[in-house]
Amino acid sequence: MRSSTLMPSVEPTDRKAAVNGRGITPAMAEPARRPTAVSTVLVGFDWGTNKSCIQVVKPGTEGIATTVVPTVVGYAKDGIVDGILPGEGRTFFGEEALKYRMHLRLVQPMIDGVINDVAASRDFAQHIRSQIASETGTEIRAVIGMPANAERAARENLRQAVNGVFDRVLLVPEPFLAALGYRDESRLGQEGYVDPVSNSLFVDIGGGTTDVCMVQGYYPTAEDQISFAFAGDKVDALIDEGIRKTYPDVQLSNLKIREIKEKHSYVGKAENPVVVSVIVGGKMRKLDVTAQIGAATEALLMEIYEAVKTLIVRANPDTVAELLENIVLTGGGSRIRNLDKELQRLLTEEGFEAPRVHVVGDGYKEFVAKGALKAARQAKETQWQQIVG
Repeated sequence: MRSSTLMPSVEPTDRKAAVNGRGITPAMAEPARRPTAVSTVLVGFDWGTNKSCIQVVKPGTEGIATTVVPTVVGYAKDGIVDGILPGEGRTFFGEEALKYRMHLRLVQPMIDGVINDVAASRDFAQHIRSQIASETGTEIRAVIGMPANAERAARENLRQAVNGVFDRVLLVPEPFLAALGYRDESRLGQEGYVDPVSNSLFVDIGGGTTDVCMVQGYYPTAEDQISFAFAGDKVDALIDEGIRKTYPDVQLSNLKIREIKEKHSYVGKAENPVVVSVIVGGKMRKLDVTAQIGAATEALLMEIYEAVKTLIVRANPDTVAELLENIVLTGGGSRIRNLDKELQRLLTEEGFEAPRVHVVGDGYKEFVAKGALKAARQAKETQWQQIVG
């Protein structure tokens, strides 16, 4: 493998490469040669548009350290008076960047699920690396989730961002990793347990992209995946647009819009009016945003519905009945109330046989990173891509 190229993902030549303890794909070319490291630290990295999750396991241990951090970098504004920012720092990350945002220029390293600012992304990646305790000579290997069918430019930007930060990487579609993370190996073979890696359709609704993927026991091909830039951020934008049209004198920050969405979002028929209290011109004011939230989430639902239909039609006729019983919603967008019920209703009304839509629940933040760590443990030596400038 050429060290100057970061492959888009683990791409087997055999479409039905099994997911098992011998590796998640077949061999990919000769391994990069480098001196033997003292030890190896494995990292599962869900690099999200709005939030990132990292899971780390050290060699010889079973313990897993999990960290969730907002994906944001803050750079100190010019002319800030001494003592305003802690430690007279110039660059801040995650919660700390949000805390001091009034005095910082905030940069979102990722937009729509892919790197938007290479320099800020590199700073963010180095910050993540700094949180991973390791001895001198330790090799850091990371499996990083990417949107399904990410383009070459997106992969190259990621390569630049992690060059010199991680020693070796694998790039794997996020919904496939979510399925691996959601899988409970302790229940495999138990009566009634449905293995999500065996035959399922995963819908990963993040901040920047929604990724839909058939997972059927082998590494998914391009035909098994659909990714589109309609997810949490787009819902925020539509809610904001609707509020501005209804209340022209009201301007809410992106953080406030997101807070309203995360607390009140629903799809289908609203159980109760959504009335929020906001400060406008220094005065408290109540706004009815029921219709604005409903319209925005309905638009997301329809995008998901069309993508799910497309993949169901592509599925092997011999597998589609079981596939329909195991449609799984994950990611932050899966928390929208009634999204599972409404998607199931639409599929039923379309005539699909006995569809069942499930939600992964509160653990959604960790499933991609957890799956990435499982992939790291299963990967063959020949599959790791050495990052060289």
